[in-house]
Amino acid sequence: MKHVPRKRFGQHFLTDQAAIAGIVAAIRPQRDDAMVEIGPGLGALTAPLCAILSHLHVIEIDRDIVGRLQRDYPRERLMVHSGDVLEFDFAVLPRALRVVGNLPYNISTPLLFHLARYVERIKDLHFMLQKEVVQRMVALPGGGDYGRLSVMLQYRFDMELLLEVAPGAFSPPPQVDSAVVRMVPRPQTQLTAVSEAGMAQVVRRAFSQRRKTLRNSLAGLLETEDYAKLGIAPGLRAENLTVAEFVAIGNFLTETGKLMPN
Repeated sequence: MKHVPRKRFGQHFLTDQAAIAGIVAAIRPQRDDAMVEIGPGLGALTAPLCAILSHLHVIEIDRDIVGRLQRDYPRERLMVHSGDVLEFDFAVLPRALRVVGNLPYNISTPLLFHLARYVERIKDLHFMLQKEVVQRMVALPGGGDYGRLSVMLQYRFDMELLLEVAPGAFSPPPQVDSAVVRMVPRPQTQLTAVSEAGMAQVVRRAFSQRRKTLRNSLAGLLETEDYAKLGIAPGLRAENLTVAEFVAIGNFLTETGKLMPN
């Protein structure tokens, strides 16, 4: 029976064979990899991955698709986890986990933050996302795409835009271009925030009024002499600061008691 894409799940099924082959080549799956696919849909990536891997986990919210996958693949080759990925506990899966998926655009940003909680268990991630979101993820300081998402994800991951995919590669075609991004967790030794929650507070506040200078957006947190100690000009805007500078501000405010560590 033909599956009708459901808007509430943001379903756009990848059908272009060249795009599928390009994504699998970028992932470079190895037989014994511990891998989970998010939103397998009609199996565009599932089939070629299963052909290489000894075992694959998938997470799918659509019960019709869950049933289809369970019928099409033996349990010893494909473990289907039925439910909302935003509520999924990735700690139940093996370590050195490789995460892949064509993510629904309507949950991509909260899902990325959800996955960041499990970063110590993850080897790498390869995702198809809205191109605009990927551009924000990998953006460098100084540009309009650089924002809260850029800073918080770049603190945790090294990221690279791998390839772009046109709307016509999907059924039904989305109204936006897509792109594939590779995310590799940064070594623990490079994660120097005293409190990541404290750093996140600073980033959120600085970008909430991004056209204002730090002197105004962080008013009440940093004094003029504090900027001098940090070596950061108060006349800069949030988009001008590097990830390391946001870490430095967060650490300073946490250590001086102006931000409470979580």
